[in-house]
Amino acid sequence: MNSHVDSVSSPHEPLDRIPRVLLADIPTPVQEVPRLARTVGLTSLFIKRDDQTGLAMGGNKARKLEYDFAEILKQGSDVVLTVGGTQSNHAVMTAAAARRKGLDVKIVLGGPGFTEYQGNLLLDLLLGAEIRYLKNNDRNEDLASAMEEWAEELRREGRRPYTLPVGGSTGIGALGYVRAMRELAAQIRPGPSQIVLAVGSCGTFAGAILGARLYMPEARVIGISVSRSSTEIARRTLEIVTESAGILQCDFTLTAAEIESYDCYHQEYGVPTDSGREAILSCARLEGILLDPVYTGKSMAGLLDLARRRILNPALPTVFVHTGGLPILFAFERSLRDLARLTTISSTTRRESE
Repeated sequence: MNSHVDSVSSPHEPLDRIPRVLLADIPTPVQEVPRLARTVGLTSLFIKRDDQTGLAMGGNKARKLEYDFAEILKQGSDVVLTVGGTQSNHAVMTAAAARRKGLDVKIVLGGPGFTEYQGNLLLDLLLGAEIRYLKNNDRNEDLASAMEEWAEELRREGRRPYTLPVGGSTGIGALGYVRAMRELAAQIRPGPSQIVLAVGSCGTFAGAILGARLYMPEARVIGISVSRSSTEIARRTLEIVTESAGILQCDFTLTAAEIESYDCYHQEYGVPTDSGREAILSCARLEGILLDPVYTGKSMAGLLDLARRRILNPALPTVFVHTGGLPILFAFERSLRDLARLTTISSTTRRESE
């Protein structure tokens, strides 16, 4: 094993024999949110606070990167490349992980033009990531192609690049959420439950499905899409689950029909929705918990709507996995500024005593 890889394995089960580096502050807490639950008729609602994993202000990607970086260090790479949208959580957390392990980092981002460096984009700069930007283009295929071209340039210069796909969504990275479900199983009472989370590049969703099957077999895992159709989610999730199960050498079968996801709570990736904004306000004002407009706001909107429509069983414990993304909030000031209740108070000057 590479000397830079932290040894955290134990011989008890296959998951513990897969090398990973230590990047996340885990276990993350589970917090009950009774006021929010009452608004939609749920008996009990909990939030798994993976926004508190610590790396680059927290988020779900830290769990996946623990496995990805074990492989990166094993291969002796000296520079990590990845891709994402302008406000990519994965990109900024990859940059932070690379810096923590003493590696160079380069990122290909894509999306609308911008004039200010806000949110995760500002954090990318603070972490010293070199960025190539595809203006008005956030197609995953084009971003990946640009990343591979950059990696080839680096190889010709004698560098040893390692490329991570969008979202870090690989079979090995998804093991981070297999582990998260084992962690969750020890935090909530055994028995039937409902787990709801955002789905983008499908790695977290795939890991949660496999982990729930292994450690919480009575749990129902539900994905709320922030970008893809349910058909695309089923296809990609099935690929990642199959890859992860192969790494663990576990006997696991899954069909696309068994993958439950909803694609009606987003319009365009990265664009806030009215229901997402309402969910952000509800969580903030009822429970003091912050969500973002791109990922967790939309997925919480989905959870609340499914609860109101009784697609969720109101009698079962429901767990929302908070996947992070809080820096994104500060890139959406313009769309949230009308929430301000600001009173300007004139200052008075103390009259000098005679």
